[in-house]
Amino acid sequence: MTARPGTPPERRQEEPPAKPRSIPLDPELPIRHITSTRVIAVRGSELEIRDDLVVGEEPLEIRAAGPRQEPVQVAVTMRTPGHEEELAIGFLTTEGLLSDNSVIGVAYGDPAVLSEPDDSVIVRLARRFDPALAAKRNFVATASCGICGKASIDDIAVRCEPLPRGLPVVARSVITTLPDRLREAQAAFERTGGLHAAGLFETDGRLVAVREDVGRHNALDKLIGSRVQARELPLWDRILTVSGRVSFEIVQKAAMAGIPVICAVSAPSDLAVRLADRLGVTLIGFLRGDAFNVYAHDGRVDLRDLLDPR
Repeated sequence: MTARPGTPPERRQEEPPAKPRSIPLDPELPIRHITSTRVIAVRGSELEIRDDLVVGEEPLEIRAAGPRQEPVQVAVTMRTPGHEEELAIGFLTTEGLLSDNSVIGVAYGDPAVLSEPDDSVIVRLARRFDPALAAKRNFVATASCGICGKASIDDIAVRCEPLPRGLPVVARSVITTLPDRLREAQAAFERTGGLHAAGLFETDGRLVAVREDVGRHNALDKLIGSRVQARELPLWDRILTVSGRVSFEIVQKAAMAGIPVICAVSAPSDLAVRLADRLGVTLIGFLRGDAFNVYAHDGRVDLRDLLDPR
């Protein structure tokens, strides 16, 4: 702060540093979403013993059942507690296990048996769930890599039809704002620094929804599950923005939900690029500041001002 002319130096006051904006957590999230732990913090030659916040990570058993059917175990995945219904429904959707079978409800585990009933979810379906679907796929899920025990890559790809060509076309000025808008909505990341995020945006950059999880695939399943519950699929006029890299499964899950544009702050894998090209998904990576790379289907990005500067 600049003092007025003639102000004595000893009376000059510095402006207090701006406090970081606190993003409120969803009040519906469980206490286990974020926990506290004791850490020894070393900063150069200084040491401090203090409490710190860390992201929660717990197993979730996903089961499915039709009318008068015993629940069938589909997968066990490590996830950040919260939005279990969305995660389970999104997982079944993006893995192609519903096959036009509609969801009529979600139930949790028996509190008399489980100390944490929300560690087990049963998705109730309108029709019988075929146990062979889960057995054939051999799901083993982890927070880091998604589903690691599928029968074959071909089995993943054939379950998703290519997206319609053409619209939407997104302005470059909108695309470059998405990482900051996603970051501004990451309440848990602000406190822990340990979560991935998946955000869904309108083509003009307005945020539709964001979900966070220790696993990038789980964050996307939660996001898609929320749109399934809102009866919004397919998401042909939306943009997905993710906080990390883009794997094959991120592209596959987005395409299953009908999302035509994926933006990421980090790199895609070669398999992700090939699948995006095959399924008609616009794939954007290394989106940082005003720079990004388009790896597949660039026709949905408005680059006319750069191609024809006149």
